[in-house]
Amino acid sequence: MTVFPPVYHLAAFFLSALVVLLITPVIRALGIRGGHLDPPGGRKVHHQPMVRLGGVGIFVGATVALLVVWGLGGFGTLSAAQSNEVWGVTVGGLCCFMIGLADDLFGLRASTRLALQVLTSMTAWQLGVHIDFLSVPGLGLVHFYPLVSLVVTVVWLVGMVNAINWIDGLDGLAAGVSGIAAVVMLISSLFMHQPAAALIAAALAGGALGFLRYNFNPAQIFMGDGGAYFMGFTLAGVGVIGLVKVVTTVAVVLPYLILAVPILDMSAVILDRLRHGKSPFIADKRHLHHRLLQAGLSHRLTVLFIYVLTLWVGTLALAFSGIPSGLGSAIGATVLLGYTSWQVWKCTRHS
Repeated sequence: MTVFPPVYHLAAFFLSALVVLLITPVIRALGIRGGHLDPPGGRKVHHQPMVRLGGVGIFVGATVALLVVWGLGGFGTLSAAQSNEVWGVTVGGLCCFMIGLADDLFGLRASTRLALQVLTSMTAWQLGVHIDFLSVPGLGLVHFYPLVSLVVTVVWLVGMVNAINWIDGLDGLAAGVSGIAAVVMLISSLFMHQPAAALIAAALAGGALGFLRYNFNPAQIFMGDGGAYFMGFTLAGVGVIGLVKVVTTVAVVLPYLILAVPILDMSAVILDRLRHGKSPFIADKRHLHHRLLQAGLSHRLTVLFIYVLTLWVGTLALAFSGIPSGLGSAIGATVLLGYTSWQVWKCTRHS
């Protein structure tokens, strides 16, 4: 496989961010003109109608960046299997974006969205985005039969699509968490000699972090389900083809560690709802960000604290994988987490 110059990854990142910065105001204006607004009320924390089509900008930015890099030869020469994996992630991301966009524009039943997500994930599995083994303490790598691989992969892909969507409850939260996770996956994939996956992560990171210019509190626009579904699927897909495909115990666990914050948040909410005899799919205010707000934290401090948590687990993943300076990054992130936690404790103490 061709060795990729790092310049392509930087180009994908900055081009994606630039496109998002340029077109998001246009998307916002079109959303206002078309009346595609998310009204306040219920479990929502915003107080005025907001355009919820920002995910269009993230998707366009990432896609344009990847197309340009591809046209410049940045993907190099891929084997048939590697090409299928890249197509599986990119086409799956497109399909999930379209599912979310349709929900943003017209409203879809939860069962319809879930069925389409499952179908998309099965298609991606067929193309080569599949988890074939798992790391089990004491046993090492345990390989799956094809049917088990299909089920595990679909659960992972669909789960992450919804995990990112579920944390999209505060200004800038999902975009920041996804951007941080994508940067960590970019670094990890490069270290694991998976540059094609790293290119996708770079484009996603640029788009997500560029979107924060308009989405951080106070937000001017929301990403909507289209953006959340696209980022969730792409992160999960990159985790599979960039890390899980590497046959080492360390690489297999990296995506689960990098995405630990949304995974644990979703898992805790589902278990809590079931424990109280409620449907796990009925929205409520049991998420981590809701609990932090209820404890007395400000909107911004809540978001920043979850950013730091995401950065912390990401640097732990870098240290765990043996990446140079990974341990130093983890120590620095631990100090930052300690300081932020102290600020959180002060706020909850005086609330």
